[in-house]
Amino acid sequence: MDHFPHTPPKLTKNQALVMKTLSKAAAPLSAYTILDKLRDNGFRAPLQVYRALDKLLNYGMVHRLESMNAFVACQHPESEPQVMVAFTICDSCGEVAEISDDSFDRRLQDLANTMGFTLTKSTVELSGLCSTCE
Repeated sequence: MDHFPHTPPKLTKNQALVMKTLSKAAAPLSAYTILDKLRDNGFRAPLQVYRALDKLLNYGMVHRLESMNAFVACQHPESEPQVMVAFTICDSCGEVAEISDDSFDRRLQDLANTMGFTLTKSTVELSGLCSTCE
């Protein structure tokens, strides 16, 4: 599942703190940046952050941006769960936007099926310039 579940799970204290930190962030955050922001809340080791992030990823509440080795809160919690998630990443200012589109999701599934492949998850990262930086 790539999007926030319709029935939110009961989060642990650490999961809730990590989620709150990502939700308030203006940009994607690395696990170590999250750790630094949460030190006053008792976080001492990267493992605490990674465990929380792993569960939040499984719940579909958070996405990982591979190219940036960073995490963002899901921006489409009202959407139906989808396999396909895409992000635009501005090369100039670093702005990140999440794209969720049913037709693109279906098309990607169809392409995978044509190849005899069962798609379980996919994240596409598009780099370029946002409208402000063009």
